[in-house]
Amino acid sequence: MDRKKFIKNSLLGLTAATVVPKIGSAKTAERTEMPQVGFNHLPNKEEKDMKSVLHRADTRGHANHGWLDTSHTFSFANYRNPERMHFGVLRVLNDDRVAPQRGFGTHPHDNMEIISIPLEGALEHRDSMGNQHVIKKGDVQIMSAGTGIQHSEKNRNADEEVRFLQIWLFPKKRNITPRYDQIAYDEKDRINKWQRVVSPENDGTVTINQDAYFSMTKLEKGKSLDYSVARPGNGVYAFILDGAVEIDGQDLGKRDGYGVWDTEQICVKATEDAEVLLMDVPMEIS
Repeated sequence: MDRKKFIKNSLLGLTAATVVPKIGSAKTAERTEMPQVGFNHLPNKEEKDMKSVLHRADTRGHANHGWLDTSHTFSFANYRNPERMHFGVLRVLNDDRVAPQRGFGTHPHDNMEIISIPLEGALEHRDSMGNQHVIKKGDVQIMSAGTGIQHSEKNRNADEEVRFLQIWLFPKKRNITPRYDQIAYDEKDRINKWQRVVSPENDGTVTINQDAYFSMTKLEKGKSLDYSVARPGNGVYAFILDGAVEIDGQDLGKRDGYGVWDTEQICVKATEDAEVLLMDVPMEIS
């Protein structure tokens, strides 16, 4: 894919068939004029190692529409930052809070892998394949949009908000038959160890149409875990759901994002009790 064309098209609105509700203005993250080093990112100024990128929680795009309070790690909807378009095939990482009984109306997508990870509350999903499910904390849901699908997401509860991560990846194969998958994981199985929740393999995890692997942990203060990159050419993007960690010398707090590439292994150490999502993704867009 031609890089200039990709960035131009992304700034004009993701893809023609990917519809995002127009939901008002967003705060634009401050732009720092520095040379780019690859994968559409600026170098991490806090490290000498240039094969990493740091996205602090308070630098994300943000919009509050009453029913939806959302933060965008990468450009999305009215938050448009050409220096924060994607990390490899990881295109969207939205941290969404949805008011009681509100949600996203029926809308279409195609050729995108869409993962939802609930953090609080219950989210009701409906789609044009006939699926109707409720997901809550511990669950992971994926929708391979393929040739085209319509879906809606709604906060099922009348008295509490729902909070979830909305994550989009470019697919490995385009125009596949749309597919839905959902698994409820036991969070006890991620205490002080990695629990793989997404992979391209039929291994009991949610299956994705991409050479990507998601793992989660709840790490107690003082504990550390090594993580080996799943495939040559993949990078790892860490998103800190709660607490604080150190990854190979980089201090990270709640909702910070940190991506590394051209490495075979990273070490995650909890400086406070922490919850971490690792997204192991190809760095080249096919």
